Parts: sequence; C-alpha cells; structure tokens
Amino acid sequence: MWCRYRVCLISFIGSLLLAIGFVTPSLAHWADLAVAEVTVEQTKTGIILTFPTGLVAWADDNRDGQLSTNEVTTHQAELEKFLGDRIRLVDDKAEVGKIAVAASNNLPANINSNANIHTTLELIYTWSQPVSGLTINYNLFLPNVPTASCLATVMQGGQTRNLVFTPEQREFSLINPSVWQQISSFVLLGIEHIVTGYDHVLFLISLLMLGGGFGYLLKVVTAFTISHSVTLSLAVLNIVTLPGRFVESVIALSIVYVAAENFWRKDLRWRWLLTFIFGLIHGLGFAGILKEIHLVQSNLALSLASFNVGVEIGQIAIVSIAFIVLRTIRKYPWELTFRRLLSGCVVAMGLFWFVQRAFY
Repeated sequence: MWCRYRVCLISFIGSLLLAIGFVTPSLAHWADLAVAEVTVEQTKTGIILTFPTGLVAWADDNRDGQLSTNEVTTHQAELEKFLGDRIRLVDDKAEVGKIAVAASNNLPANINSNANIHTTLELIYTWSQPVSGLTINYNLFLPNVPTASCLATVMQGGQTRNLVFTPEQREFSLINPSVWQQISSFVLLGIEHIVTGYDHVLFLISLLMLGGGFGYLLKVVTAFTISHSVTLSLAVLNIVTLPGRFVESVIALSIVYVAAENFWRKDLRWRWLLTFIFGLIHGLGFAGILKEIHLVQSNLALSLASFNVGVEIGQIAIVSIAFIVLRTIRKYPWELTFRRLLSGCVVAMGLFWFVQRAFY
C-alpha cells in the first residue's frame, strides 16, 4: 500500500514540473500566431498583417504590447527594412516589390481580447508594371517556436482562398496557384496542431495505458476520429458554438478522468464509447485554430478536409508509437509501476490545466 502511495506522490511532483513547462502551449493559441489578409492587384499587393508585437519589440517605445501610429511613423524605415526582408514578394521577372508600411486599425475581431500582444500593420508592395506571376516568401516567425504560423486569406482575380505559412512551408504562389498548395498547407497545420497539442496527446496515450490488442486500438482510433471530425466540422461552420474556456476546461477534465480510470478499470470492452463521447469535446478544441480566420465558402470543404487529414496522420503516428512502446514494456516486472506512475502524472497535469483554464 505504501508503495502505491509513494508512486502517486512521485507522479504528482513530476507532473507539476511538466505542467509548468507546458503551461504556455496549452493555453495560448494566439501567442505565436499571425493572421494576414492579402489582396493581389496588377501592380500592387496589400497585406493587412496582425502579428506578435514581440517580433518588433524594439519599435514598441512605451512597451504597451502594441505599435501606435506614432511609433510606426518613428520607426517606419526600420520596419520597412525588417518586414521587407522577412516577407518578400517577387514577380515572374524576379523583381522584388517595393514595400511601404503604415499603421492599421483593422484589428481582426477575433483577437480584440489579445490586442495587447499583437500589432496590425498595412504592408503595400508595388511594381512599376503589371505582374503575371507572383511568389511570396514568408519568414516572420517567433524564433525557436515550431508552432509559429501565419493563417492567410488571399484574394486575387475575384477568387479567395486560404493558406497557412509555417517554418516548414514558407513559399507560395499568389497568382494562379495549384490546389495542392492549399491542401498541403492545411494538412501540415493539422499534423502540427495535434502533435504539439499536449492535452490531446496525453488523452490518447492515457487510453492505451491499460494495454489491449490491435482490435482495441482500432476501436479507439475510429471512435475518436469520427467524433472529433463531427464537432470540428460543426464548430467551423458555426452550427455548434461553445465558450472556449468551457471547451478547454472540459478537455482537461477528460484527461483527468481517463488517466484516473487507469487505476481501477479492468474491462476495456466499452472504452471506445467513452472515447467517442470525449472526442466530441476535443473536436471543438481542434476547431479553435480554424475559427481564427475566415475560411472562404468556396474552399471550406477542401480546407476542412485537409486539416482533418493532417490531424489523423498525427494521431495515427502518436498512437502507433505509444502502442508499440507500451506493448514492449509489458514483459518487464516494473511495467505496472510505470503505468501507475505515468497515469498519476497525467492526472495531476490535467488538474493543473483545468484550474488554469477554468479560473485564470
């Protein structure tokens, strides 16, 4: 009995340290995110860019987390050099667009509550003659942050589409692009979203902690896939809308319950049903990042399907690795202690996240 209590105590202490390390990724959807609205014309391309002010902290003279009109004017030459180097637009003749930067009050409505950490600027690129081809290379990311991304809406020639810039995918064609650009960018966004979504990862791993064969694994993956796909779609279409604080808090509690259940549950027969129910809430969490931009109706199905495919690829990779590791260690005498230790860590971390999301 004392041994079991000691395992739980060690679990809680270890999980507290892990939770502190994961606190920012679990909460801050906007901290490393930028949004761009790109309008392509014959001799001019305009970008309304909302990005983390920390990237240009040297221009934030009063340190209020935003660049005022006066600060933009004061540092205009520096901003044009800085942003021109990191967001390059090149036409089909290899001519780089001349950039002009101005302050903008067009802060997207969905980040008004985060106005103190983001700045919105208007970037205008011009060419001396009409362009027939245009490529953008976007490299404005927080350093050493793999989850950094820019969600872009591009309007050109009466058509509107969505793209996602990441450190791994920085370059796109803005005129007559291939459909693969949009598919690949949203697939990568989906993979990144679940792989770096530590709460979703811990939920999936906790479901495998008690073992089970390939049939159980297939049921769990299928149930989670169907349920989160349904609510992801409904949320992006604004058919189902719940407060973000509520969704994130319930996701944390779902992690706590599944991990705690590993201490007493013996029968895995109906656990797939529990996975399906909790997966409905996780789907609303997945939808959060897609609701940060206006997904155009003409490309909505493609963007949504591509993102969901990316989530599934990441999910399959995670559960496959966890399944193999947990089955491998099953032959060792310390396997039961390890599972209890890991489950205890997940319980404590989930409780930490719940308190953080529900009350702060």
